[in-house]
Amino acid sequence: MWRVRLASRSFAHLHIGARLAHTAAMTSVNRTAHPFDKSRLEALLNRRFFYAPAFEIYGGVAGLYDYGPPGSSLQANIIAEWRRHFIVEDHMLELDTTIITPSSVFETSGHVARFADWMVKDVETGDVLRADHLVKNVLEARLAANLEARGLAADKVKEDDKTKKKRKVKTAAVQLPDETVKEYESILARLDNYSGPELGQLCKAHDIRNPDTGNQVGEPQQFNLMFASSIGPTGQHPGFLRPETAQGHFLNFSRLLEFNNGRVPFASAQIGKSFRNEISPRAGLLRVREFTMGEIEHYVDPESKGHVRFPDIRDIVLPLLDRSVQLSGSVQVTQMSIGEAVDRGMIANETLGYFLARIYLFLLKIGINPRRLRFRQHMANEMAHYATDCWDAEIENSSGWIECVGCADRAAYDLSVHSARTGHPLVVRQALKEPIVTEREVPEFNKKVLGKTLGRDAGLVQRVVGEMSQEELVRLKGELSQGSTTISADEKQIVLTPELLTIERRTFKQSIREFTPNVIEPSFGFGRILYSLLEHSFWCREQDVERGVLSLPALVAPTKVLIVPLSAKEEFDPLIEEVSTKLRRSGIFSRVDDSNTSIGKRYARNDELGTPFGVTLDFASLQNRTMTLRERDTTDQLIGSIDDVIAVVTGLVQGTLTWADACSRLMNYDGVQAVE
Repeated sequence: MWRVRLASRSFAHLHIGARLAHTAAMTSVNRTAHPFDKSRLEALLNRRFFYAPAFEIYGGVAGLYDYGPPGSSLQANIIAEWRRHFIVEDHMLELDTTIITPSSVFETSGHVARFADWMVKDVETGDVLRADHLVKNVLEARLAANLEARGLAADKVKEDDKTKKKRKVKTAAVQLPDETVKEYESILARLDNYSGPELGQLCKAHDIRNPDTGNQVGEPQQFNLMFASSIGPTGQHPGFLRPETAQGHFLNFSRLLEFNNGRVPFASAQIGKSFRNEISPRAGLLRVREFTMGEIEHYVDPESKGHVRFPDIRDIVLPLLDRSVQLSGSVQVTQMSIGEAVDRGMIANETLGYFLARIYLFLLKIGINPRRLRFRQHMANEMAHYATDCWDAEIENSSGWIECVGCADRAAYDLSVHSARTGHPLVVRQALKEPIVTEREVPEFNKKVLGKTLGRDAGLVQRVVGEMSQEELVRLKGELSQGSTTISADEKQIVLTPELLTIERRTFKQSIREFTPNVIEPSFGFGRILYSLLEHSFWCREQDVERGVLSLPALVAPTKVLIVPLSAKEEFDPLIEEVSTKLRRSGIFSRVDDSNTSIGKRYARNDELGTPFGVTLDFASLQNRTMTLRERDTTDQLIGSIDDVIAVVTGLVQGTLTWADACSRLMNYDGVQAVE
C-alpha cells in the first residue's frame, strides 16, 4: 500500500514519483449481484424526488407528474445533449410554437378524425381499458404463468411488506399447450397491426377479461386523444391542446424556407410540451397526459432523398426488426448496417436511415444500454395516416419494449393538405441549371361563340376538356380536323366544331421547378427516455442491497461533482468556496454536502442521485492543498493537488478523459494523509 506523509515531503515530488512507481488499478464492479427490483428503484425515485404524482395532496390525477430537482436537472441535461447532437451538429433551425391550436388546423391534418386509440369497457363496472394493452398484458401474464408451471420462470424478486405492490394481472400457474403458446406469441408479435374490431375478436376468442375484476369487456370503441379547448371568452373558436409539435413547423414552412435562403434540404427542430388524453395511464412516465417532446422536421426534395452525411454513418450496425419478420409472427432482431438496410430497401431512403443512426448514437451517448435497444418498423395497419414508412426506437425496460422515438417519412402529406385548405402555397421554387423545353397540346376556346352556342354548358365543356390528358387531346384534335366531334359531359353528349375549339401544339420553356418537399420526422418522448435510462442505470451494491446506485453518465447526471468537507469548521469555508468557484468556472455543476453525517453516508446518498464524482476536503487539504477524487461506481479514490484534481474532473465530465486516464494522472489514495 502506498502510504504518504505529505507534511514531510513536497506533494509535487511525491506525485511525480507515484506516477513512475505506481499506477492505480481500477476496481471491478459487479452490477448484477442482485436482480433488478423495480420497487426499490421506485422507492428511491420517490424518496429523492426525481418525480412524483402531480396534485398529490389533493389525491393526484392519473397521467400527470411533477419533476423534482434531480429529475428536472436530468431531463434538462438530456435535452441539452439532444440540442447539441441534433440542432448544433446538423445546423437545424429551432422553433418555439404555440400549444393551443385552432381546431381547423387539426381538422386539416387529420387528427380530429384519426388521432385515436381503441378502448373497451368493463361490462359490469364501466372501467375503461385500452384494448391493445389489455390483450398484451393478459397474454403476457398467461405466458409467464405457463413458464412458472413448467418450472422455467425466472426467480422472483423478494419484496418486503413495505415495498410489495399489487400485481395488475394475476394469473395462476397453468401450463399451456405448445400450440397455444405459439399462437399467443404470434399474436403479441403482430399486436400493433390489429384493427379495433380485430382486437375485439381476440378478446372473445381467448376469453380476455378485465384482470382487475374478471368481468368481460365490450366491443372496442375509438377514443380521440386530443384535449379539446376553446379560444376567447365566447367559446366560438374551438381549439385543442397540441398532441405533437409538428403542425407548428409545417404552418411556418414558408418563413423557414425564406430564412434558409429558399434552399432544401434543411431541418427545423422544436422542444416543447404536448398533451394526449390517454385512456388508462397506469405506467408512470411511460404513459402520461402531458409530456415534453422533441421533434425534427427534415424537408427534402421528393426526387432526391439522399443525405450528404450518409457516408459518415453508413457502416453503423443497428438492431432492426422489420415488418416482414413481425408479420410472420416473430420478433427476431437482425443486426444490419444502415447502408445495407437502405441498399436492400428495408429502410426507405438515405435520409430516413441517417436519422435512425443518429438516434442510435444519441441514445447510447446518454446511457441507454445498447443490448436493450431495437428499431422496429411499423406494420401497415399501425402506420400513422400521414406516414409512408416509419421506424420506432424501442427501449426495453420492466414494462417490455417501449416506443421512445418515432422516425417517419411523412411524404408531402402535411404541407399539401394545409396548402389546399388555406390556398397558401407551401412549395419550393428552384431555378433550373438548364431550362426544360417541352411541347404539348393546348386547347383554345372561342369563348364568345362558345357561350352563344352552348349556353350554360360552356363552362362544363371547358372543365371536361381542361382535364383531358395529352393522349385524349391528340385524339380530339384529330377528330376536329375531320369537321366535328362529340364529347360526354355529365351524361350529356355535346357536339364540338373548330369554330368552338381549336387544339394547337405549343413549345414551353421551364426555368423554375416548383415542388412540395417531403418530410422526414424524428420524434422523441423525453419522459420515456428518461425513465428507461433510470432503469438501465440502477443497481445495488454487492455487499449491501440497500445501497442503491444510479450509474448515470456524467454527461447527463443532475450533479457532476459532490464536494465533501470533513469538518464544518469555519476554516474550511474559504477552501470550499475556492473549489466550488473553480468548478463553476469550468462549467461543472457541483453541490456541497456539509451535513454532520458520516462521509460514507454522504457519498451513498449521492450515489442514489447518480453523482459520478466526489471530492473530499480534509485537514491535510488545508495544509497541503490536496484533494481526493472519488469515482461513484468503483468507489476508488485518487489524490492530487486541488488544481490537478479540478483539471482531471473537468476532463472526466466533459468526456475528454476516462477514469483510466485519471488513474494515470493522479495517485491512488489509500486513506492516509498525515499532517503535522
